[in-house]
Amino acid sequence: MSLSANHISYSYRRHAATFELTDVSVAIQPRSFTGILGPNGSGKTTLLRLLAGVIKTDAGTVALGGRALSTFSRREIARRVAMVPQETHPAFDYTAAEMVLMGRHPHIGTFAIEGPRDLAIAADAMNATGTGHLADRPYMTLSGGEKQRVIIASAIAQQPEVLLLDEPTASLDLGYQLDIAALLTSLNRERAVTMVMATHDLNLAASVCDRLVLVHDGRVLADGPTVDVLNAAAIRRLYGVDADVRFHERAGHVTVVPVGRSS
Repeated sequence: MSLSANHISYSYRRHAATFELTDVSVAIQPRSFTGILGPNGSGKTTLLRLLAGVIKTDAGTVALGGRALSTFSRREIARRVAMVPQETHPAFDYTAAEMVLMGRHPHIGTFAIEGPRDLAIAADAMNATGTGHLADRPYMTLSGGEKQRVIIASAIAQQPEVLLLDEPTASLDLGYQLDIAALLTSLNRERAVTMVMATHDLNLAASVCDRLVLVHDGRVLADGPTVDVLNAAAIRRLYGVDADVRFHERAGHVTVVPVGRSS
């Protein structure tokens, strides 16, 4: 399913200043994997939350499948769009399986409980993310990488057409970063889930995203295929950093090596 932002703007108070996301337009094609890159405070997470309908635009329109997101109910959105936040802190000591089952809530009627089909879908989501063996473990006892895979499993259990992810590999060690990258690529290709990911990890974005949106100070600097957008000039403009950007034959994608601050 397509997802688009059409000349959207949004502002809010942040510390002593006002942050503004200004006249942003992006078009997410069905089954694509789009990365949103930018420095801290650039508006990546804000844009992701606007695309998810978590917050409403001050101007412009977000559309899902060509229909304005504002015309959907929250339940309708949740049946089509899932979001994986940077961190999840449950109010109670749920097991991993219970966390994943929460993804079924948009599909369950008021006052109803999970049925056999919901349990089967949740189990399938856990198997797809390699978390089935964690089902009975308390969520808060899991490692960072295990928690992240459980939350992704919960999002998959929603059976969304669009999956939005905010820094999915933040604070994970290298092994878990590679595991999450492989998992997301598999979900995108094999389950045809449209994905949008905000990240600081340029090499992760290069390895999984077919398209990139570069955001700086609340504005889009560039939007296009990864091979065209991710280059030394763009990185210098975005982060004020000189970097070597080269295709790595063994990795099979462009890699970025920061060299130093731009003079």
